[in-house]
Amino acid sequence: MVKLIMGRIVSMLLVLWVIVTATFILMHAIPGGPFTAEKALPEAVLKNIEARYHLNDPLPKQYADYLGNLLRGDLGPSFKYESRTVNEIIAESFPVSAELGAVAVSLSVLVGIPAGMAGALYQNRWPDHLVMLFATIGISVPSFILATVLIYIFALWLNLLPAAMWGGPEYTILPALALAGMPTAFVARLTRSSMLEILAQDYIRTARAKGLSDLTILWLHALKNALLPVVTYLGPMIAAIFTGSFVIESIFAIPGLGRHFVTSIYNRDYTVILGITVFYSALLVFMNFLVDLTYVWLDPRIKLGEGENR
Repeated sequence: MVKLIMGRIVSMLLVLWVIVTATFILMHAIPGGPFTAEKALPEAVLKNIEARYHLNDPLPKQYADYLGNLLRGDLGPSFKYESRTVNEIIAESFPVSAELGAVAVSLSVLVGIPAGMAGALYQNRWPDHLVMLFATIGISVPSFILATVLIYIFALWLNLLPAAMWGGPEYTILPALALAGMPTAFVARLTRSSMLEILAQDYIRTARAKGLSDLTILWLHALKNALLPVVTYLGPMIAAIFTGSFVIESIFAIPGLGRHFVTSIYNRDYTVILGITVFYSALLVFMNFLVDLTYVWLDPRIKLGEGENR
């Protein structure tokens, strides 16, 4: 087990290196630079600024310097946010996105899994039709439309919750609901389809023949195996939600990490682009690693590092 885990860690580091290299190459292939939009700057001043940030160095040297700083945990200074580093930007904005993401993921799991179980248990009856209706709506309606509807109903019409900004827990409710809409629908549909497949297995028929109730069969015998597809979806979904949604954070004026994904590209802020990409990629590969470990816990027949049951 330890050997397999170490092998996975090495492969994760290799994946991160490939992502950093590809992002670095593509980023410098984009026409322009971080300071080309500053048309008022004289050429001599522009050259001095580029020399200060070592942008006039050959690309191989810039790449080697960045990798060296990255190994020390230094993501470099921001070119657009004066006197701020990428580490500071992530440290300031990621907790906001993570807090919002944690609420959204919790809602997705706590609502989606029971809803999917109810749909499977009452297949082709009204609870199943109701679950599938809301799941279809959740998948079909974009998050910005849902956010707009929630703001109109709960902030403008009923005046129960704030429409935007970031503060206490009440500021989290509406953006978390908007962010959780589509994931909740996916979790419900995945749980339902997986649960229907599990309920058709022979060991479930045996449990029913022993006189066990449907709820007992669902919770004690079927749920763990039915959660495998859900866990597969939750891994990358958590990484994506925790690192921020540009649309939701823009609508609700939330100072999270999502806005930096877009503004850094627009500003050609190389270090912020690379830093956020590395941070997101590291979180993504780590979540996929946790998914693999969860597989082993849910189904002992699955071996870490192998793709099939034994």
